[in-house]
Amino acid sequence: MNNLYFAEPQWFHLFWAIVGFVGIMIWLETRAGGDLSQFIHPLLQSRLVRSIPPNRRYIRIILLSLCCIFLVLSLMRPQWGVKFITTPRVGAEIMVCLDVSKSMLAEDVAPSRLERAKAELVDLLAYLGGDQVGLIAFAGRASVVSPLTPDFGFLRLVLDQSGPHSVTRGGTRLEEPIRKAIDGFGDTADVSRSILLITDGEDHDSFPLEAAKEAAERGIRVLSIGFGDENGSQIMMSDPETGARSILRDSNGEIVKSRLDGELLREIALLTEGAYIPAGTGVLDLKSIFDNHIAGLTRGKMDGRGRTVRNDAFQITLLLGLLCLLGAVISTIGSGYDPSVQRRTITMTKNN
Repeated sequence: MNNLYFAEPQWFHLFWAIVGFVGIMIWLETRAGGDLSQFIHPLLQSRLVRSIPPNRRYIRIILLSLCCIFLVLSLMRPQWGVKFITTPRVGAEIMVCLDVSKSMLAEDVAPSRLERAKAELVDLLAYLGGDQVGLIAFAGRASVVSPLTPDFGFLRLVLDQSGPHSVTRGGTRLEEPIRKAIDGFGDTADVSRSILLITDGEDHDSFPLEAAKEAAERGIRVLSIGFGDENGSQIMMSDPETGARSILRDSNGEIVKSRLDGELLREIALLTEGAYIPAGTGVLDLKSIFDNHIAGLTRGKMDGRGRTVRNDAFQITLLLGLLCLLGAVISTIGSGYDPSVQRRTITMTKNN
C-alpha cells in the first residue's frame, strides 16, 4: 500500500456524511415495519403488501453505502504507481508580421497576395502545435492584432479579419513590425523566439537593419518570406462591387509598381542567423519550409530531462461505485405493491 496516494485528500470528510446517510437508512428500515403494523394486522400484511425480504433490504443498504464510498474515493483521486516521462525542450514563441498594405491586394497571386499569405499561415499553424504564436499587421504603421497565444482558434479569427483597414497608414516600413515583435516577446531566455516576416514590398524610410541587429542581440531570429516580383510589377485591382479590374495608381495618378526587395529581406535574415524564403508569385511548399527553416530554429530536442508522474486509478473506484449502484437497483426489482393480491384478499374477507 506504500504506492497508494490520494491527490485530493480533502474529500475524505465526505465519509462522515456517508456514515450519517447509512444510519438514516437503517433507522428508516427498522421504523417502516412498525409503522405499517399500526394500520394493518401482521397477518394481512403478507397478503396486501409484497415487501422486500429483510436480507435484500440490508443488501441494498450495503450496496448503496459501498457506492457512496467508491464515489468519494474517486473524488480523492487515488493514484497507484509512477511512471517517468522524458520531456523535450519545446514551446517556441513565434511572432508573425504580415504585410497588409494595398500592394498585397495585387492579384498576380490568386486570389491575391494577401489572401494567399493568410491561407498559407493557416496551413502553417498545423505544424506549430505546442508553440505560442502572435500576429502583427503592418504597412506604414504596425499594429499588434494578437499577442502571443497558444489559442490558434482565436489566431485564425483575427487573421481572417486582417487587411489594409488594420493599420492607419499606407506604405511599407519594415522597422515597425520588427520592433513591435521584439517588445511582444516575453523575458524567458531559454525559449526559442522567432519573427516570421511576410511582405511583398521594399522598405520606405525606416531602419529595418538596426531593428534586426537589436533582435539579434536579444537572441531573436527573423525568417523572411518575400511575396512578389523583385523586378517590379503593376498591381491589378478588382472593384469588390462591380468586379471591374484596374491598375492601382497613386494620388498623383502615377501607376504604382510593387517591387520586392529581396536583398534587404535576405540581409535582415542573415543579421539574425535566420533564413530568407523567396516565395515570389508561386505556391509555397509549407512542409519544406517548415522542415528546412522553421523547425531547426524553433524546435528543441529531447535532452533527457523528465519528470515523475503518478498513475491515476480513479477509473477503478468509479467503475466499482457504478456497479454497486446497479446492484442496488437490481435488488429492488420485483418488490412493491401488488393490486391483484389486495383484490383477492378483499374477496376472501367478504366471503367470510
